[in-house]
Amino acid sequence: MPSLWNPRKLLVISAVIGALIILCGDVNSWQSQNPTEKSEPWEWPLSTPEKQQLDPEPLAELVSLIREGQRYPRLHSLLVIRHGYLVVEEYFGGHQRDKIHTLQSVTKSYTSALVGIAISKGEFKGVNEKILDFFADMTGIANRDERKESIRLQDLLTMRSGTDYNENGQDSPHFQLNRQPRGWDKFYLDRPMLRMPGTRFHYDSGGVILMSAMLKNRTGMHADQYAEKYLFKPLQIVQKYWFRNQEGHPHTGGGLSLKSRDTAKFGLLYLHKGRWGSEQIVPEDWVRESFIKRVDFGPASQSTIGYGYLWWILSPDPEGNGKDHIYAAMGFKAQYIFIIPEHDMVVVVNGDTRSRVDQRKPIEFLYTHILKSVKR
Repeated sequence: MPSLWNPRKLLVISAVIGALIILCGDVNSWQSQNPTEKSEPWEWPLSTPEKQQLDPEPLAELVSLIREGQRYPRLHSLLVIRHGYLVVEEYFGGHQRDKIHTLQSVTKSYTSALVGIAISKGEFKGVNEKILDFFADMTGIANRDERKESIRLQDLLTMRSGTDYNENGQDSPHFQLNRQPRGWDKFYLDRPMLRMPGTRFHYDSGGVILMSAMLKNRTGMHADQYAEKYLFKPLQIVQKYWFRNQEGHPHTGGGLSLKSRDTAKFGLLYLHKGRWGSEQIVPEDWVRESFIKRVDFGPASQSTIGYGYLWWILSPDPEGNGKDHIYAAMGFKAQYIFIIPEHDMVVVVNGDTRSRVDQRKPIEFLYTHILKSVKR
């Protein structure tokens, strides 16, 4: 499929699209700010880097490096949105615009949105609600003590549950859970406790997967059904896939697949503080609370400095104002949504990397190429 933006054809495409924007810019701008005002399917307004105050040269270099595949191997898509316009859309390695792609742990940030919606509707009482209150009818929970009884929803959202859940190898609790066809909720709730909840960050997909059962117990809907009603339908996200167990629980820790353009919609939704056109889909205060640094990784951390409510917090643009953090949803094998409020930007990356080093390289080129492209 031809690319939206190809550095070798930049001048020609810039002239053509630039002319179209001059003719139709008011309509595109209106659509980008009010995407739900019309009943017909919403389409991304397109533009060029120059029209949206981005230097095309570092972006062109980045696309060439990804396509060449040595420095940034096995990436499948790169989308850059500025001021609501899609200015870069590139696919690599045979991936295509209309093909869904695994999001892996980017799914967790969607789950966070569902929690915020459920709280706003009174279906969850708030982040301080005890998780065992969601499972009052479950008997025989193992390793139950005062520590387990004190785990709050907030502890799951910040990955500080205090359980022994980990993802370290094929025999880890996480891999065991993924192999189980049923009983994900009981498996997690039975985990031994290692420490008091809320005291230490430890990466924990199990607590996020548990939220699927929590939603079902409170709303009567599985998480995918809840997402369809309150998130995907208003965003006009139609094509999707959830990995589910035999009980119908979707894997809310990493089981969602979407098209890259639809993933970018979610990023734009959060950039706009949960608002999509005239509709407040995710409560604004939930977006704000989710982006607060609840866990501080300290001075030893580099770009990834903290964690909110299932969102990673990255260092500000080093050439920017030094105040506005960057927020990220991250997933295994290089799945990313970057939200950059300072520059009114969203960046989406999908991939299938093979090493931990390569998996984190999109964070590298976010700073070395994409932020470098912003005209000061």
